Amino acid sequence: MNLPELTRRRCLQAGAAALAAPWLAHAQNAWPSKAIRWVVPFTPGGTTDAVTRLVATEIARTLGQPVVVENKPGAGTVIGVDGVAKSAPDGYAFVTVANSFCVNHTLLKKLPYDSRKDLRPVALMGLSEHVLATHPASGLKTVADIAAQAKAGKPLSYASFGQGTSAHLAGEMLKTALGTPGIVHVPYKGQAPALADLLGGQVSMMFGNWPEFRGHVQSGKLAAIGMATARRSVYAPDIPTLAEQGAAVESNSWNGMLAPAGVPDAVVQRLNREVNQALRAPSVAEALRQGGIADKSGTPEEFGAFIRSEIERYAVVIRKAGITAE
Repeated sequence: MNLPELTRRRCLQAGAAALAAPWLAHAQNAWPSKAIRWVVPFTPGGTTDAVTRLVATEIARTLGQPVVVENKPGAGTVIGVDGVAKSAPDGYAFVTVANSFCVNHTLLKKLPYDSRKDLRPVALMGLSEHVLATHPASGLKTVADIAAQAKAGKPLSYASFGQGTSAHLAGEMLKTALGTPGIVHVPYKGQAPALADLLGGQVSMMFGNWPEFRGHVQSGKLAAIGMATARRSVYAPDIPTLAEQGAAVESNSWNGMLAPAGVPDAVVQRLNREVNQALRAPSVAEALRQGGIADKSGTPEEFGAFIRSEIERYAVVIRKAGITAE
């Protein structure tokens, strides 16, 4: 092919691309053209639900379409997650997941979806640090107190949000760190009933979200043994970490948005930008700060790497402690 003919063809191709460009741009800009469904696989009222609703309200304003938050709890979040995993990948169904999504990958022998293949990361949103707290009448004020009572054979128990939850795994990590396997795990159906029994003194201690525990610690109804953080928390700088006391336990509750695997890249990238922008909106940022929730904005790729690392981290704890779903 001679140079003039090649030049002519390239000009034709460039012209066709130029004509197609506005149509392609319009197709991408047309999303969203209807309401978006955002599933929360937890009951209403918790931290994950609250963060989702804060962000949903803000992105509905910027996208110009309703964002309908639907609570769909059940089976340790599996029902809600599975429903979205099997939804049409058209950019109108999303789900908020938390630590349980990564725990379930190892804990449950048979999931109705593939954690790594059937859903794709959109955005990590918020993170609540965990505090290890006790009832003041328990006599437990430090990690050393826990170790001493456990090794003396005194009955000790810890509550959790349920079997396989982040609070359960944190308790197992503490037992391993202290070499005190005799501490009994008492699972509850959620943080609220577990916290109620901790406040009543029915259980010895519990790992829980700092935002929900803060008021009880500040009022003296609960005693904070330590924060399950790598360094002192900006939300509770006067409370020592567990690591400072010889028990290097890190635990938290995080949440982020996933989409069905086939959702187009352009939609994922656009929604990631919208979520990150929402997290920085003054009203949302202030609500998160007041709630003691850290903004964890970032790219879909960073969230994907985070999920993979969490799956591996929890797998080690589950296998070492011999935790089962029963």
